[in-house]
Amino acid sequence: MTNKYYNDAIIGNKKIIASYTEKGELQRLCYPEVDGRQFIDYFQTGVKINDSNLIYLHQDINNKYSQKYVKNTNILKTNIENTYFNLKIEQTDFALVDKNIIVKKYIFKNNNSVDLDTKFIINSKILSNDLERFGSRIVDKGIIQYNHNYAMAIFSNKNLYGHKLNDVQSTLQSAVIRDKDYIGMSNEIAISYDIGVIHPGEQQELNIFILVNENHDIEEKIQKCVKLNTDIEFENVKNYWNLYVENHSKIKIESNKSDFYKKLLEIYNRTILLFPLLINDETGGIVAALELDENRTKSGCYAYCWPRDSIFITRAFDLLKMEKETEKFYNVFCKNTQSDNGMWEQRFYTDGTLAPCWGYQIDETASVIYGVYDHYKHTKDNKFLEENLRMCEKATEFLFAYTENLLNIDEEDLVKKELQEKYKKYFEITKHVSYDLWEMNEGVHLYSLSSIISGLECMKKIYETIDNKQENLRLKQEKRNKIALKLNKYIQLLKDYIEDNLIDKNTKTLKRNLKDNNMDISVIGAVYPFNVFNPNEKVIKNTVDKINMTLRTHTSGYLRFEYDNYMGGNNPWIITTLWMALYYIKINDLDNAKKCFSFVVNTSLKHGFLAEQVNNEDKNFKWVIGLGWSHAMFIIVLNELLKANEEKIIK
Repeated sequence: MTNKYYNDAIIGNKKIIASYTEKGELQRLCYPEVDGRQFIDYFQTGVKINDSNLIYLHQDINNKYSQKYVKNTNILKTNIENTYFNLKIEQTDFALVDKNIIVKKYIFKNNNSVDLDTKFIINSKILSNDLERFGSRIVDKGIIQYNHNYAMAIFSNKNLYGHKLNDVQSTLQSAVIRDKDYIGMSNEIAISYDIGVIHPGEQQELNIFILVNENHDIEEKIQKCVKLNTDIEFENVKNYWNLYVENHSKIKIESNKSDFYKKLLEIYNRTILLFPLLINDETGGIVAALELDENRTKSGCYAYCWPRDSIFITRAFDLLKMEKETEKFYNVFCKNTQSDNGMWEQRFYTDGTLAPCWGYQIDETASVIYGVYDHYKHTKDNKFLEENLRMCEKATEFLFAYTENLLNIDEEDLVKKELQEKYKKYFEITKHVSYDLWEMNEGVHLYSLSSIISGLECMKKIYETIDNKQENLRLKQEKRNKIALKLNKYIQLLKDYIEDNLIDKNTKTLKRNLKDNNMDISVIGAVYPFNVFNPNEKVIKNTVDKINMTLRTHTSGYLRFEYDNYMGGNNPWIITTLWMALYYIKINDLDNAKKCFSFVVNTSLKHGFLAEQVNNEDKNFKWVIGLGWSHAMFIIVLNELLKANEEKIIK
């Protein structure tokens, strides 16, 4: 598979998601969920004009490009102008609302003074391997690439003009596509359609459909699809996304005519449109981002669900009136992925199965309890707490075990001993050191311990809420009181541990772990979201001063930590910069909060996407485009700024 690191634009629906380059080339097509099977190795399109060779639409030296989304939709328009032949091509890509189909609508306009006899060519190579071989076969108006489990059909409402199923590259450049075979064993094919002669000033239209599905009843589905009116489908999709944005635009931003406002609104609307594409509709699992590095040449991959990241995303969901999506994440995904011992592993596929991991992170478990109570604070829905009570109790038992092993507590607790005996192999893991927030260092970390304290605090509040609101308690009074005492005890012991071990006695600043004194933005997690420290405490003020001396760049963005070398290092991250904005909002320093927020808005990408990082030299994006955590932090900070600021946040 070729390496394709940047998803410049993304479209999709509840079952499929596709990404494109800035020149309109289809890069990825995933089904039946965002982290499902990736079908595309490459999908190249081109034209043969009169007697020319193949002119690639997305990489010809004579082509000019522009691209935009239809306003408030996931419909992508790419304009391609071939200056040699003066042929203008408008390409419109969208996923149907309720079918596993991408529509590629082309309008060819002849701006030349001579006739242009035009053929349209598709060269598709589907991802295949020795254990999952694909074949292909010609059908009416198109082709099906298939294996035992899946099929991808490419077809039109026009008849095929030509096809090539074997040894495709031998004739592709000439754009003369001919083959005697109707069926073949290659995973690469080429097909062509005759657009016809386009007279000067005239235009022709071509509709291409890409259907992905399990490998059954494909021809029947094709026959139904070729009858679709793409203009009507376009309007249906446009109306669907327009209504979606309208229903979820719950943060009110006062408008003005500034460029800053336009960029802010673009990020805001794009976030609303991106979030549903990152969700597994069946389970509520949320991927960090659409994958960009399947070969793992630069990273450990991104199309997985980290419970820890997701608590920030579900907070943003709630702010955007996506409460049902939040509840599905906890009610379905978290319940399905919790281990018998109460913990959550590092990361999962969105269908709830365990993904490849390289370690154990205690904050994954603690964060879920925090997230459950955080959602309750938003909705005041007691039923939601009741539904997730046992899940949180199991997680608390695991946090107790971790704390006991960390602090060498020997509790005379028969219940605990019974649990340890029953789940001996699971409780052994609590003796292992945990990875940090960034998954790079093993040890004991301030962020991790802060998440445990907050998780235990939230468990106390969950019990208090159920006690105050419900007549029939699930816990007997005696047992509940005993657990409440234990919660209080362990919270205080962990706070004492932080005081004794994770505050530098010389500089009076927070330490990220027990091993070094390198400053790390994750220590701010002890202030937000976990509220272990008051933002106005002297140790926090000292820590922020050190952060600003070591991690703030000349561009006003913030690094993750000192000596960070991920993707070249020395580049500010969106989430870290917005994390600092949240701190400044908490101390009512809105000028510095706005500087952080403005850095993020002003470095956003075309279409309103936020990246993982920003290049510190040219302020261009760096690495992942459309990172869910970045977009979530943007929504959280925007909401907090608007609440805190009586004036306008937009100048």
